[in-house]
Amino acid sequence: MSKRSAVKPPKVKVEDSSGINPRQPCPCGSGKRYKACHGLAGGVVDVPVSRPFEGIAGETELIALREFVPSGTAKLNLSVEGRDVVLATVLPMAAAALVRADDVAFVGLQVQTRSNDISRDLARALRWVLDAAPGDVLPVVGPETEAVDKRERLQDLLDASAPIEPEVHSDFTWWMPEGTEPSGEVALSLERANSAILPTERIGPSAYWVDAGEKAHLRWVRPEPEEELLAALARLSARGELALGEGSRFAGSFRAHGLLVPVWDLDRELHAREWTSGAEELGARLSAALESLESEPLTIAERRSRDGLLGRQITIR
Repeated sequence: MSKRSAVKPPKVKVEDSSGINPRQPCPCGSGKRYKACHGLAGGVVDVPVSRPFEGIAGETELIALREFVPSGTAKLNLSVEGRDVVLATVLPMAAAALVRADDVAFVGLQVQTRSNDISRDLARALRWVLDAAPGDVLPVVGPETEAVDKRERLQDLLDASAPIEPEVHSDFTWWMPEGTEPSGEVALSLERANSAILPTERIGPSAYWVDAGEKAHLRWVRPEPEEELLAALARLSARGELALGEGSRFAGSFRAHGLLVPVWDLDRELHAREWTSGAEELGARLSAALESLESEPLTIAERRSRDGLLGRQITIR
């Protein structure tokens, strides 16, 4: 029989233990084949979670604490038994969790994540700290937490309906129990952390003023769906009502963990509290614009404004 007339054996569809064809695009959206991405270790696909804090009443505050508040804490309302736990932006040596010598327990938000779901990593750190002893430190969510249920998420451990009330600090002295002087690596880490802080104040729910040096900014994490929020912002922009007052201008927005964060440039010569009333008034105008969208579609001018706003967006997570 000639080579041309030989019957080729049928191709067999190969799947790994997860049931995914290794030659197909990876479900994570990376653009790579599964075998060259999440299929390398032959494990379960770790698909990125675009909105990890969804379902938590304090979702917008969690995003702010995770992304741009330098020094902040918030007591967690847990739905499981155990000690009180404080959520923190940054801990000494960027630890995932620790228990101070005075038995106060902390979980860090601005940490290296092990998986593509921040909520899951935080749940594992939280489970660890519930049983940790004073002086214990969890550097990263890793082998020490492998026994924890990998399906458990932060939403499973919190009273998701309870608000999160952050406290913003001017430095990191809260790392240490009152009356205690830091030493060694903790002292060095504290010095470095304090020197890197940008002055920040919370001037409203999920609205943070920050002095970045040459100018100040308002970063406001909004809970509305992106399409609706952009339409409302466009309506205000077309009316010339998108600023907080004299010395302010809308700078753009960025996406973080599934929500939009509008940003305004502010005159840094004014104190943070001098922008509080402007932010409240803008919030009222924004709420009215959102409500009006139900009965009044965007005009041609407002659609042009929306297109301009879209051109000033970036995604950081």
